[in-house]
Amino acid sequence: MAEDQDKNAPIDDPASLDRRKFVKVGSASLAMAGIGAGVFGFRYLAPNVLYEPSPVVSMGKPEHFPVGSVTLDPRFGIYVVHEPDGFYALSAICTHLGCLTSWKPETGVIACPCHGTNFQPDGKVVAGPAPKPLPWLKLWLNEDGNLMVDRATNIDAHSELVQA
Repeated sequence: MAEDQDKNAPIDDPASLDRRKFVKVGSASLAMAGIGAGVFGFRYLAPNVLYEPSPVVSMGKPEHFPVGSVTLDPRFGIYVVHEPDGFYALSAICTHLGCLTSWKPETGVIACPCHGTNFQPDGKVVAGPAPKPLPWLKLWLNEDGNLMVDRATNIDAHSELVQA
């Protein structure tokens, strides 16, 4: 009967902690520590990758952009400009502090509402604190006839106009 009381005694009681219980508790503690170290070790070795959406976006059919238009797509921060010579794409992000610009058709400029920079429709700085013009982005027609823009690839201004 005293033996049954020893088996059911709590581990905190120093009188009930014999060698066998000590080894069991110690082994369980080491196993849990080993599993925890294995989980954190695997997490350390796994690549820390930031999954972002593709920088290549479809802007739609060329017919949606009338000649002489400057069209902003705020989802992607891109202007599609349709001149009589063809299409080109500009970043809509101001080169001063990264604000989203807007097209002002009444004045014919792309304006930054935050700090007053004005850009020509081809991206050149007209007035304001922006140090550089708006970058031109790679634009092409895919096999379905949609205008595609690569937001990660800047090109030289006036170097590529897409004919549609």
